[in-house]
Amino acid sequence: MKIAKTVAVVRYETPQASVRRAVELCRGLDHLPARANVFIKPNIVFWTRAVPFPKWGVITTTRVVEDMVILLKERGIDDITLGEGMVTSTPGDTQTPAHAFETLGYGLLKRRYGVKYVNIFERPFMTVDVGEGFRLNFNADAIESDFIVNLPVMKSHNQTIVSLGIKNLKGLIDIASRKRCHSMQPGRDLHAWVSRLADRMPPMFTLIDGIYSNERGPGFDGKMRRSNILIASADCLSADLVGAKLLGHDPAQVPHLADAAARRRRPTDLSDIDNPGEEIESMARYHEYDFQYATTEEGCLPVPMAKEGLKGIFYRKYDLSMCTYCSGINGVMLSGIRQAWNGTPWDGVEVLTGKAMQPTPGMRKTILVGKCMYRAHKDHPAIRELIAVKGCPPKPKDLLGALRQAGIEADPAWFEKMDQLPGLFMARYAGRPEFEEGHFRAGE
Repeated sequence: MKIAKTVAVVRYETPQASVRRAVELCRGLDHLPARANVFIKPNIVFWTRAVPFPKWGVITTTRVVEDMVILLKERGIDDITLGEGMVTSTPGDTQTPAHAFETLGYGLLKRRYGVKYVNIFERPFMTVDVGEGFRLNFNADAIESDFIVNLPVMKSHNQTIVSLGIKNLKGLIDIASRKRCHSMQPGRDLHAWVSRLADRMPPMFTLIDGIYSNERGPGFDGKMRRSNILIASADCLSADLVGAKLLGHDPAQVPHLADAAARRRRPTDLSDIDNPGEEIESMARYHEYDFQYATTEEGCLPVPMAKEGLKGIFYRKYDLSMCTYCSGINGVMLSGIRQAWNGTPWDGVEVLTGKAMQPTPGMRKTILVGKCMYRAHKDHPAIRELIAVKGCPPKPKDLLGALRQAGIEADPAWFEKMDQLPGLFMARYAGRPEFEEGHFRAGE
């Protein structure tokens, strides 16, 4: 008879007490070795120094990070490292991660508890075989630790449906590995790569931070909610199966979770999971994950833009092959196009992204965004007029130039001030007391 996996679903109510209850109910630290070297992996998916932006539902709250540090210290753990590999607009930027760590109060955690914190891109990596020929370069600090505390945010995700404990570990791999994950090869696509991220980890405890959740995540352009949920387990997959259910999704329909469960010969219906906490069904709230696109003879665009009547622009919907860096500029491109619309149809302009899209015969102008797309189609016979944006990631000035070459007179401000765009989303949450900045400061 198989022993049931324990996942504690706890309603977040008060600092320290709520996290403590979640940990105790699932006995999540019972397998923590004495005097262990512990690596804490928060989720800091994005950061900018330019403007304040909505962190709720995007970044693990400092409140949860500090509460976990306190629990570790109470158990006599002195060797604690916080580490993350966050996305920055310029690869290799070390100042922005340093600013993030300090702003989130990790400097105070260092002074108060002796915690170390690292930008994994400034640390060594080691190649790990995660099975069946899947090999990724992981941060060595995490892989060589005695124990990992995994602190993801509760999100739906526009490519992987949900982003929870397993997906959070993608922040431990190097850029080359992240790009490798964004494949369209059958059996080796993004879902297959992500499903294996937890397979070679040291012993791990997962606490999903759902004080705030994110609909259509993972970034600041999602819709944030105050959800007040904590999901805790010593088994990462079990935590994720429950997390998916709480986000309103059948775990069997989340490819990376279904794949991970199948390899472990586990059901996805939660029948082998014991929850000593809150009743799951009463806490579940559906979180949409997808951005709907409309395709007609006159264009292809996200539904809100199509309803505004834009014509002559075919901006194909992203697929699994679009990696993190191109995803970051996708919204800026669409915003620039939207603002440039003056009622006059454009002349059959197609925009292709990622690695797998194919040019459509008959288009008059084809913009290839990013090095991968340019390499794939720079000699394609179906392209009449090729407009290339070759960078990895593409440079803002090149994106603007491509649109203008295609006859789309986008406002330069959208591209010259890309680092300020996240601040525009703050207006959605202005004056709403349920969204508390204090959750992202230590000691509050």
